[in-house]
Amino acid sequence: MRHGFLLIDKPIGPSSHDAVAQVRAVLKEQKIGHLGTLDPAAEGLLVLAVGAKALKVVELFSDLPKEYRAHIHFGATSTTYDREGVIERWSPVAGWHAPDEITIRSIIGSRFLGKIQQVPPAHSAVKIGGERAYRKARQGRGVNIPPREVEITECIIERYAYPHLHLKVACGSGTYIRSLAHDLGQVLQCGGYLEGLKRISVGEWSVEDAIKPGMAMWTKVIPLKDVLAAFPKLELTDAQAEDIKHGRSIAHETAPDTIGWNEGLPIAVLIPCRDGTRQSRARKVL
Repeated sequence: MRHGFLLIDKPIGPSSHDAVAQVRAVLKEQKIGHLGTLDPAAEGLLVLAVGAKALKVVELFSDLPKEYRAHIHFGATSTTYDREGVIERWSPVAGWHAPDEITIRSIIGSRFLGKIQQVPPAHSAVKIGGERAYRKARQGRGVNIPPREVEITECIIERYAYPHLHLKVACGSGTYIRSLAHDLGQVLQCGGYLEGLKRISVGEWSVEDAIKPGMAMWTKVIPLKDVLAAFPKLELTDAQAEDIKHGRSIAHETAPDTIGWNEGLPIAVLIPCRDGTRQSRARKVL
């Protein structure tokens, strides 16, 4: 088998868990995880870690930037901030006019670009006191999620004809496009929810290079040595490699998350020892 990453183009409908299960069945490999889920109503790029060694390095990629194409529907709100929730039509006040594109672009630039405070949807996987928010919301219990800092680096209007706004959004990890849709509707005083969402990239990986879950094959798995090629690198001697594999430190100071290589293959994620000895040890043995 090959350890590495597989780019999947998830269709609308199945959950990310469903997509992973389908790939497990096709590849006959149980040890498969992902670099971040997509809601069932969303489509696009799902990066899967295939094999035990690949699963060990998933956390190295937790902060990768992501790009989306979002379809926002103004004139209504949703309990889930997307089309899956209960939709309530908005009643305009006297004298209200649909916002023009210039107004929307100005508000996006002043309120929704850079590092901003964002409240995740109540129907989300955010944990509150150790419990998922969506579980409390489904049971009708109050959900109070504090705002948190997220970063939106790009938010471009691709098409607009009220009530439909199509955006291309580039953002950091933890950003909820559903919240962006809801919050933009609130600022424009017309309500808004996410009608459609497609993830088009994660880090350097594009949905253009992805395949459908049912088309998964081992030859499409990106080898672990290619996945880790951009990380700081340390060539290990055979003796150092043996020390690292057996939990011993080596006399070489490294930057955090340096990849130790031996005979052309990555064998460990290294971190510096904290005892002031200028040595390094394995954070993960691959």
